[in-house]
Amino acid sequence: MSLYSSFIGIDIGKKRFVVGYHGTKTTQAYDNTPEGIHEFLSSLDKIASDSLCILEATGGYEMQLLLTLCSDNISVHRANTRKVKHFIRSFGNDAKTDALDAKALAKYGYERHAYLELFAPSTEKALELYELVQRRNDLKQILVAEKNRLKSPRAHLIQGSIEAVIKLLKEQLVAVNEGIDELINKDEVLSKKRLVLKTIPGIGDIVASEILALMPELGEMNRRQVASLAGLAPRAQDSGQFSGYRRAAAGRNHLKPMLFLAAMSARNSHSELRDFYERLVKKGKKKMVALAALMRKIIVIANARLKELDAKS
Repeated sequence: MSLYSSFIGIDIGKKRFVVGYHGTKTTQAYDNTPEGIHEFLSSLDKIASDSLCILEATGGYEMQLLLTLCSDNISVHRANTRKVKHFIRSFGNDAKTDALDAKALAKYGYERHAYLELFAPSTEKALELYELVQRRNDLKQILVAEKNRLKSPRAHLIQGSIEAVIKLLKEQLVAVNEGIDELINKDEVLSKKRLVLKTIPGIGDIVASEILALMPELGEMNRRQVASLAGLAPRAQDSGQFSGYRRAAAGRNHLKPMLFLAAMSARNSHSELRDFYERLVKKGKKKMVALAALMRKIIVIANARLKELDAKS
């Protein structure tokens, strides 16, 4: 007997997400915004408590919906994209649309639900931390744009307006950073994890908070899974006798820039990570390739150390 009365597949995109229900032919699209997520949750109404939502990891675009579902105590499974693709192909269907993908995810949940692990953030503050970190990233992007505008010749009034906006943005960044620190300091789980992450050369307060927000499942995966999720797993480009250049692609949104900063700092530190980077360069690896390998090593080490922390708890 099934634990759930309904199975809901959700195909996530940058701007919207499409919802399909197993056993029905209709689908519904919502904006991938807080308003759109609220509208979707309102539509669930009475079936929410015994429904299973299935969605894929899509570079971070799923995070707000995923964490909101968890905070509302709705069962949700984040599916492995490769497994879902193989599942769909097993039916001999090569067509692909957002609506078809949503219905396929719902069917995947219906047929495999007994074996699917539910997603569960390590702390109830995961959604709040994610939103604060996203706000910080938004403010940084706006600040860069305003600073670029200030470099161009402007009328005196416009220049003053830009300078005022820059001042306000800097004040808001300070406030958001303080909010992030306060939230982490008050949460025992997040506080311990941040301390562990900061033991890794290259990782400071900002990078640690970004990692905790953008990868709440860190410490629960193997090294291959964490490298893939971060977009740092080299992908083979081989066919026959041809051996192509391996490249890392995709990955969770906003995470790579933080790991790049961590790698740049670790490269200049007196640590084994610097030695690792220098060995790669001496072997003839391009500096950017060596940095990418260093980024991957940092996130793999972070995952291992958080796994050790969970084992001790």
